[in-house]
Amino acid sequence: MMLNVSAQQRGIALTERQKIAWLRLIRSDNVGPATFRDLINHFGTAEAALEALPELSRRGGSERAFRIATAVDAERELEAAHRFGAVFVGIGEPDYPPALREIDGAPPLLAMKGHIQAATRPSLGIVGSRNASVSGAKFAAMVARDAGAAGYVITSGLARGIDTAAHRASLQTGTIAALAGGLDQPYPPENIGLLQEMTSGEGLAISEMPFGWEPRARDFPRRNRLIAGVSLGVTIVEAANRSGSLITARYAADFGRLVFAVPGSPLDPRCHGTNDLLKQGATVTTSSADVLEALAPLTRNDLLTRLDIKEPAIENTRTAPAAPDDGERNRIVEALGPTPVEIDDIIRHTALSASQVHLVLLELDLAGQLCRHGAGLVSLNPKE
Repeated sequence: MMLNVSAQQRGIALTERQKIAWLRLIRSDNVGPATFRDLINHFGTAEAALEALPELSRRGGSERAFRIATAVDAERELEAAHRFGAVFVGIGEPDYPPALREIDGAPPLLAMKGHIQAATRPSLGIVGSRNASVSGAKFAAMVARDAGAAGYVITSGLARGIDTAAHRASLQTGTIAALAGGLDQPYPPENIGLLQEMTSGEGLAISEMPFGWEPRARDFPRRNRLIAGVSLGVTIVEAANRSGSLITARYAADFGRLVFAVPGSPLDPRCHGTNDLLKQGATVTTSSADVLEALAPLTRNDLLTRLDIKEPAIENTRTAPAAPDDGERNRIVEALGPTPVEIDDIIRHTALSASQVHLVLLELDLAGQLCRHGAGLVSLNPKE
């Protein structure tokens, strides 16, 4: 039985000029998703933020020239996407995944190829071991088929083993592959054919990385974060200790998503991670019904509509607040140290306005002197 879900589509499409400016901004030095959002919120538009970057970096203490992605660079990437049959979707646009829009530090732009409407449907993540057992792959495929028949898109990471089984089982009902590299650099190579099957049918490939970006080991946690952010819940099937699947589970828990874990033999190293998740409170999963019953309350129309309750970074034409003076800036810097602290605590400690504190944090961030830890925590980077 298919879900009767029609989540409200809010948002405004970016113009071509805005999309180029957004691409330039997110591809510039030291501008991550959280910094991007703060810049838009402070300066109103990506174009205004781009003009301010060099001065912000200088005030933050940088002694090097600040690299800003050029319009030519952005136009070249847009052309590469077009040739590849892909599009960029901004966080404020209707086709952006609504659950992903909720999380702190959501990617401002996603590259997408395939059945774009899959991004707006409720999703279940399924991940697990690359060297999956036959029974593990069979169970993952069963959950994927049953969840697909119930109306869920299956999101995974295109890896060998459990990911592959989940994608293949949901080719007809809808599946999303989150990639660690650019859309034109899928990994592993043996799943390129599977990805082509997905994107030519009911499936979708998504990435926040530039075209041409070859995935490195440090890029895969970012992909795992994407899987957890897109999904309402994540099912872990066979995960060893210290595996990427456990990173996905941790992100899911941080985002308030449901975490399902399939118990396994304590003698099988592939099950040590999932068994530990069960000890930590993950939902015991021995059938598809365990997953579908837990997800059902989250897919009511009114709850899905509320997924879009947070206002994304949307451009406006307001005038940016005045910058703090040197004394105020020093008070903010002195409140920081190597120990992560909440931004709200800095505001209370310094008795300065939120806009002043956020601006100085932006300056430090762009100068490479700030470390963001998520959940509103920041610290100074240790001096070399």
